[in-house]
Amino acid sequence: MTNSEESKAPAAADVENQQAPAPAAGVGGGVSEIVGRWKREDLVKRGCVALRGLALLFSFLSFVIMATNKHGDGRNFDQYEEYRYVLAIAVLSFLYTAAQSLKHVYELSAARTLVQPRTAALVDFFGDQTVAYLLMSAASAAIPMTNRIREGADNIFTDSCSSSISMSFFAFFSLALSAMIAGYKLSTQHTYI
Repeated sequence: MTNSEESKAPAAADVENQQAPAPAAGVGGGVSEIVGRWKREDLVKRGCVALRGLALLFSFLSFVIMATNKHGDGRNFDQYEEYRYVLAIAVLSFLYTAAQSLKHVYELSAARTLVQPRTAALVDFFGDQTVAYLLMSAASAAIPMTNRIREGADNIFTDSCSSSISMSFFAFFSLALSAMIAGYKLSTQHTYI
């Protein structure tokens, strides 16, 4: 090769210091976007299971505390319909969150769904909202009765009632957050025709 031919030949690439070409506008990042979406979906699933587990725990505590609120001085929770309502809703919430928690844990461990994703998202969304509303309703119905009883005498009966009501509120808060996640999952459902 002559000097003129060497100057026309392309320069050898610096293999060690090579950089990937910049992607064109609107192109690239496909794999990283998919991996990011998978991570986000996994976080949403695990967050939903954690919130349902908390709601299950708080519902159970509310149920047990109210059911055992019977004392020798003649004060029993079943003398007041507000407290019976708290107990009934705590049991309903416990059963609902137990079923939902088992379903979600199974789906995470088996990596398959029991029902269609759209149907599951609808049931999660409306079920969480309904049970959360009932929990808040029961707690708000029992608070005035507890305050009236406390005016007469503040004792272990009213403390137990307050504890049960507090657990119902925490269960409500957990299910309300779970309903928000279910709403997010419902809104991101892709329908393919």
